[in-house]
Amino acid sequence: MAAAPDNLLVADKVRKEFGGLVATDDIDFTIPHGSIVALIGPNGAGKTTFFNQITGVYVPTSGSIVFDETQVVGKPPHAIVELGVGRTFQNIRLFAQMTAIENVLVGMHCRLKGGIISSVVRTPRVRREERGARERARELLTYCGLPRRHEEYAGTLPYGDQRRLEVARALATSPKLLLLDEPTAGMNTQETAAFTAFVRQVRDEKALTVLLIEHDMKVVMGVSERITVLEYGAVIAEGTPNEIQANERVIEAYLGRGTAA
Repeated sequence: MAAAPDNLLVADKVRKEFGGLVATDDIDFTIPHGSIVALIGPNGAGKTTFFNQITGVYVPTSGSIVFDETQVVGKPPHAIVELGVGRTFQNIRLFAQMTAIENVLVGMHCRLKGGIISSVVRTPRVRREERGARERARELLTYCGLPRRHEEYAGTLPYGDQRRLEVARALATSPKLLLLDEPTAGMNTQETAAFTAFVRQVRDEKALTVLLIEHDMKVVMGVSERITVLEYGAVIAEGTPNEIQANERVIEAYLGRGTAA
């Protein structure tokens, strides 16, 4: 599959085997620039494994992943972040004993220019850069709905705020592609509705492309422009929300008659 100019990411025959288990089965997948794409499927379908291959946590057994015209297979996670891939995690992975602003600054580290020696010596350039980083971190926290949480420890924040802090940390890496792994898991109805609107806002205002894994079908159908469905590591359907809702194989494998209706 050739990379097209209008696609930010192109995955070609991506396969991941763990011993005798095939976790992703020759997946072909594209993400158009500026789109919101959802990856859905039953538990164990290979969704997070596919995320982990995009971000360099796992190296595919075979296949190709081209991001922004650069082959990322074999690159370490930090190099893929520097290329412009930011992510959140299925299970929240914040530094619980660090403040909200410190967590965001960790995400910003890949964009800072100060070296080890200049940071130790505390040169004027390093001090200016640090002041600018803290100001941007405060702006991101406010943008993500945490205007008065800057100095609170991440582990003490309510669950929904921890999810928003993860997004702020991901945005701090200055991504072109934002991967959200079950971002509304554990949220109540009100938090979920607000976060769904926020995903669309981030895409529009930050000029990002978004790929999300999500089990809440109201979120998926409400925010996605394209949906890809996995089952047993293989793609069984892809299309618009309306097309996916009407797909008989998806209904049988995952949605159920009530959700499709």
